[in-house]
Amino acid sequence: MRRDDVATRMAGAVIKRLAGRRLLEIKDEDVAREIVRHILMENLHTEEKIEAEARQLLSAKAKEFRDSAYDYSRLLALVKGKLAKERGFTL
Repeated sequence: MRRDDVATRMAGAVIKRLAGRRLLEIKDEDVAREIVRHILMENLHTEEKIEAEARQLLSAKAKEFRDSAYDYSRLLALVKGKLAKERGFTL
């Protein structure tokens, strides 16, 4: 599933839940859904950029890590977490 589709579905679910529980007064659900979708797309894009940067940092040190007992996926998660924290972004 494409990230745009995911963001669209998530935005619809968020607006439906907020409106259904009357937690938010929504005058135009289509506009509200588009705003939430836009925010989600920005969030997904930022997360992708952080992951790409983490992979780039790890690839620069690939030989060192290959010769060690570290698990690449664990290292990637740690680097992504550190980069996200530095940017004030919650993964």
